[in-house]
Amino acid sequence: MPKFRITTLGCKVNQSESDSIAGLLEGNGWILAEDNEPADACIINTCAVTQKASQQSRQAIRQLIRSQPNARILVTGCYSQMEPEVIQNITGVHSIITQSEKEAIPNRLDFPNSKTPVPNQNAHSVSGISRRRRTRAFLKIQDGCDAFCTYCIVPYARGRSRSLPVKNVLDDIRQLTAVGYREVVLAGIHLGCYGRDLKPKRIRLADLLEQILSESTIERIRLSSIEPLELDTDLIQLMAKSERICRHFHIPLQSGDNEILQHMGRPYTRNEFRDLVMEIYETVPDAALGIDVLVGFPGETDIAFHNTHSLVEELPVSYLHVFPFSPRKGTPAYSFENKVPAHIIKSRCEKMRIQGRQKRADFYRRFIGKTLKVLIEERLKDGSHLLKGMTSNYIPVTVEGEDHLRNQILEVDLKNIDKGPSIFGTLKHS
Repeated sequence: MPKFRITTLGCKVNQSESDSIAGLLEGNGWILAEDNEPADACIINTCAVTQKASQQSRQAIRQLIRSQPNARILVTGCYSQMEPEVIQNITGVHSIITQSEKEAIPNRLDFPNSKTPVPNQNAHSVSGISRRRRTRAFLKIQDGCDAFCTYCIVPYARGRSRSLPVKNVLDDIRQLTAVGYREVVLAGIHLGCYGRDLKPKRIRLADLLEQILSESTIERIRLSSIEPLELDTDLIQLMAKSERICRHFHIPLQSGDNEILQHMGRPYTRNEFRDLVMEIYETVPDAALGIDVLVGFPGETDIAFHNTHSLVEELPVSYLHVFPFSPRKGTPAYSFENKVPAHIIKSRCEKMRIQGRQKRADFYRRFIGKTLKVLIEERLKDGSHLLKGMTSNYIPVTVEGEDHLRNQILEVDLKNIDKGPSIFGTLKHS
């Protein structure tokens, strides 16, 4: 039977789509190749959110061509959507699959010499579930974005916002539960917009969560990134009262300076963001709260950067994702004046990352000596006897244990911060 390999870059939506592609291929008689095993086909699901992501996508393509010289190489994802002409010039690529054609990948594998990208048709994407056995499943319930922030290429690569119908979401979650998944991560490009396009009746994300809780038995539901103004009180209160919804928020801040936020096209102020974070902290005090920060946007002065750094400093956030501004051709910000020099951006990013490491350590320390439930996922690949898992509030935990503990949710006494970083713990009553 033919074997395949998938390389995934970028966001949780890409991960969900890769899992769906794997399911489609397995349903068509393909087998997932083991590590370092030759594959008959290699699929690269690319990212283009930043210039670095585009560069990493090109590097991943060339690396696979070198390591799998006899495989058919298929390139898909946002980078293939935005710059297919660049990929066409890479010797060894057999086919370019745009967002609208991901479901057709099993058929395209029958045509290894095709190198012409198929036109994007509203960027319809794959829905469905993977047949690969994991502990956590990424389920894409929304795709596309209508926001068009001035720096962001994603709406051009993904198209307009659209939602997976409620029935499909519930059916997929039931199937995931039936094959043994314990946690599902609801993923979307603009997750908070879920349901606005559904007809005949619009539905909110909070309403969908209520239905999942009442009509499925999945043990954990985790949300991927959600925009500040779409994270309302109902959603926060729902998380506070249901232990099945993971205590984990990821909210893009991007900047703590009001003028920069306005130029970015972000529809909130620093005070509104502060109020939201404090509402979450007061309602769900044990929740992990991660934020995205975009450093070096055109016009970001020393004062503007200080406003971001000082806002993050005062907030009870758990971790940071820090990105340097990357001018993307085709977006308004590409031609904005007052660009910040690269060496200043690098210095500011490092300062934010230092702050992020401190925030993460402070958050972890709050839970040393406590007992939390951990979903045991897999064994560390460092040759140790440790298993790793994840708490509801997004703390990676390592424990000593045997393989039969995988895919169980167990109580763990948290002992001390380990390398990684993670927290080392011991199984309760062990």
